Amino acid sequence: MLEHNKIHYGDAYELIKLLPDKSVDLIITDPPYLMGNLRKDCKSRLSKNMQSVCAELFEADIVNGLKPEILSEFIRVLKTINCYIWCNKAQIPDYLDFFVKQHNCRFEILVWHKRNAPPLFSNRYLPDKEYCLYFRKGGYCNPQSYDNAKTVLEGPLNVGDKKRFRHPTIKPLRFIRTLIYNSSKIGDLILDPFMGSGMTAIAATEMGRRFIGFENNHKWHKIACDRLNGIDALGQIAFLLR
Repeated sequence: MLEHNKIHYGDAYELIKLLPDKSVDLIITDPPYLMGNLRKDCKSRLSKNMQSVCAELFEADIVNGLKPEILSEFIRVLKTINCYIWCNKAQIPDYLDFFVKQHNCRFEILVWHKRNAPPLFSNRYLPDKEYCLYFRKGGYCNPQSYDNAKTVLEGPLNVGDKKRFRHPTIKPLRFIRTLIYNSSKIGDLILDPFMGSGMTAIAATEMGRRFIGFENNHKWHKIACDRLNGIDALGQIAFLLR
């Protein structure tokens, strides 16, 4: 039995097997995106700044997508299917196939609209959005305000968070708070198998939920654990960093 309110260091694909059946109320996670053409773009078509971002993604090994076998583990550990997964557009068909076609789930596609996306549009549309897929089958979903019920999440690129916590794909904490508020109750157990810099743990703690997290990158595991103790990646102290 894995300890609650702790970010466990290790492989999510193995650690999740240690969780009991039907023990988790909600999953919120930001697993690796599938970015097959990114390596070629990094070497040719992107600016030097974007090439630096690409190199960081490859170095961290977060560009090859999610191993599909863990999705069955998600369903096993959830009391009822109640799951938010951040992804890029290349992953949407596979997630819809698994959760909707195979498991008859209801779904929503939430979009983070980035108001200040970089101007990379010479042969493509702007990279001004990211997707969060929500799947449920009897799962709790109860937005209690007009703003919380919106499916388009508006906000700028969170450059400040990236500087403070050194994670290239960090999401705004206020978005995670909204997902937790909409789809869980006080005391519920929230699982994030790809914890990154600790957003889900921070939001769950603030909102009176329990959490279990996994992270296999030593640098980010330390940053996430420090963040829970009010310390950012630069060693600066704050109170439950937001």
